[in-house]
Amino acid sequence: MMVGLKRPLFVLFGSSIVQLSFSNGGWGAILSDIYARKADIISRGYYGWNSRRAIQVLDQVFPKDAAILPSLVIVYFGGNDSMGPHSSGLGPHVPLPEYIENMRKIAIHLKGLSDKIRIIFLSCPPVNEAKLRENRSPYLSELVRTNELCRNYSEACIELCEEMHIKVVDLWTAIQKREDWLTACFTDGVHLSAEGSKIVVEEILKVLKEAEWEPSLHWKSLPTEFAEDSPYDLVASDGKTTLNPSEWTFHREIQWD
Repeated sequence: MMVGLKRPLFVLFGSSIVQLSFSNGGWGAILSDIYARKADIISRGYYGWNSRRAIQVLDQVFPKDAAILPSLVIVYFGGNDSMGPHSSGLGPHVPLPEYIENMRKIAIHLKGLSDKIRIIFLSCPPVNEAKLRENRSPYLSELVRTNELCRNYSEACIELCEEMHIKVVDLWTAIQKREDWLTACFTDGVHLSAEGSKIVVEEILKVLKEAEWEPSLHWKSLPTEFAEDSPYDLVASDGKTTLNPSEWTFHREIQWD
């Protein structure tokens, strides 16, 4: 550990939805702000990856003998797996039964690290098919990416989580609850905009608040580091006392629950 203070460690593990989660008001950045002085949130996100690649690096990303184990791992794979197969056999497509077995392997590996590790899976979000067609790159072979395929992979992931007693966020449904989701929630029809990321954060916080985990990992339940009053804090209007800013959240655009 590079620093001496030990906070709970949250690891975000997944494909581009994770790698980009600290860009443009992304959900990883929002969570880092919410958990400031409470938990360290790190990204292990790999643009373009499918679940097949994820299981090949599990031992390197989450070694069994790690000195510090995460308190929480949030896992997202599925969008790339769900893309239609390419005639060459190349590309990210993973058949649905194999995708589920890969996700099962990820869950088993994480559970095997410690019985204290908590896990949340994120299911496959929807896509804006029209926007995808519009943004088609001349450098890429034709991509088959449909909302129906996303739904199939999302539902299968949710089913697996129920079977394995793993917390899951149904992103496919959550994002489409917003009336203008097609235009508001994506940057390019697939990757999340700041508005799409807010939905991810809301759903993750809901899971963390409702989970009967001991100890709770909800941000309001975790202690704030060095939160004691200090004579070095800003002086209050009475001119005699100081104001402790340790728990201030008024800088946030959204007052998260």
